Amino acid sequence: MVDIEQSEDNHIDDYVDDIIFNCMNLNNPKSFFLFAGAGSGKTRSLVSVLNRFRTENYKQLQLNGQRVAIITYTNAACEEIERRLNFDPLFAVSTIHTFIWGLIKGFNKDIRECLFSSLNNQIEDLKLKQTKGRVGTKSFVERQKSIENKGQRVHNLENIKQFTYNPNGLNQGKESLSHTEVISIGAYFLTNKPLMQKILIKKFPILLIDESQDTNKELINALFEVEKKNNNAFLLGLFGDTMQRIYSDGKVDLGINLPESWSKPVKKMNHRCPPRIIKLINKIRSAVDDQEQKARLDKDEGVVRFFILPSTTEKANAEKKVVKRMVEITGDRQWDGNDTDYTTLILEHHMAANRLGFLEMFQPLYQMEKLKTGLLDGSLSGIKFFTKIILPIINANEIGDKFAITSIVRKYSPLLKIQKNETEQLLKIKNAQDAINQLLSLWDEYNEPRCIDVLQCVATLNLFDIPVSLYPLTTLDIEDQTVNDDNNFDGDNDVINAWAECLNAPFSQIRAYDSYITG
Repeated sequence: MVDIEQSEDNHIDDYVDDIIFNCMNLNNPKSFFLFAGAGSGKTRSLVSVLNRFRTENYKQLQLNGQRVAIITYTNAACEEIERRLNFDPLFAVSTIHTFIWGLIKGFNKDIRECLFSSLNNQIEDLKLKQTKGRVGTKSFVERQKSIENKGQRVHNLENIKQFTYNPNGLNQGKESLSHTEVISIGAYFLTNKPLMQKILIKKFPILLIDESQDTNKELINALFEVEKKNNNAFLLGLFGDTMQRIYSDGKVDLGINLPESWSKPVKKMNHRCPPRIIKLINKIRSAVDDQEQKARLDKDEGVVRFFILPSTTEKANAEKKVVKRMVEITGDRQWDGNDTDYTTLILEHHMAANRLGFLEMFQPLYQMEKLKTGLLDGSLSGIKFFTKIILPIINANEIGDKFAITSIVRKYSPLLKIQKNETEQLLKIKNAQDAINQLLSLWDEYNEPRCIDVLQCVATLNLFDIPVSLYPLTTLDIEDQTVNDDNNFDGDNDVINAWAECLNAPFSQIRAYDSYITG
């Protein structure tokens, strides 16, 4: 491999910070998209510019009661940025779900109308499919359950005075919104309701989005619309790299065909990797776009050993052979033996599921585009039902922590709704305890129940509220749920079938999945 071009100046990208800072002029804002590849110091630039911005604009924002909004993808990333900004309240750092809920929260009448229209459209679509389906088939029964469930939700809307949402919670109550609904409603309001645009701009004249390539495309498009109509008073700043897109609902062509008025700075330096590795990165990327990174002057050349194996290779044995070969090449015993010290990076989620033992529950959902993002970030309500309620109960039971079990039941179970009558309340407590005992009995004598066994047990006992996505499966026999016995294609049915196949997996795979998804 030929040497990669190294920069003559390790600070070649410093001018980018000046460009971003100049864009953040409250009197003449200019939206921008910053291309920042891996290791380019994107977060450092963000924090540096914001600290400089605070020095010159603090009083003006404070007098106007305004803040700068910074959106990033995970809670961990939020905490890191907040820490590096010294937790200054001038900066509202949050995940996208938290930010959008902060905008739409309290607009209960508008939310109700939006949900009413959306649910009724879904019901009409399902009814149309019913007219083409065969009565008595599994597909027909599942659709009918979905129609009834959505119809009941439409009916419940009339009695909901205040909608609720917790970006880190289960959101299972009648008044709760799902993660998907919050984003969808927020995007609709920002696109179609001028008042919501005014509220956004009045509160946050500057909105910066980190990892923008993974932000929901529906919402990104809505924010583009807000910026287009209000570019004299609102700045939208996007940080990202389309090649690093992880989630399927991100905007594929983000950064392409941006308005002429936008600034489009590019960070060229990769501060993280040795030159030889950057050359490999550039070579791989050359088939996609013309973005190239440069290496630092003070980085050693680095070594890349590339082992290419047939797709049918048994991975574990192949890795042992690679390790043995690396010992021969380097003479470094830390590749093998008692002092082993190397890291295996699993780049593909499907591979991780296979290696870590949760492929059966993972694969069916991963194949569904509309479920994939929620599966990968752990936000699917159907999954959180198992990871946030059932799994903690099982874990607590294994160590004999009855207090933890009681806390979970008190928090989530409809069986423990407070009663004024003391006798009725004591009866409810007894019923809840009996229900928990029946649930835990599924694991008696070292049995390993399937997820569907757990779901149907909980539903029968009314121990916890069942997520809408899983409700059609609470009473059906799913031994052969994956067969679609209607001739017509049915997207909703495909989703239900995916859940059915997922829930046929043993519950132990929920534990493995949760361990993976939480790092």
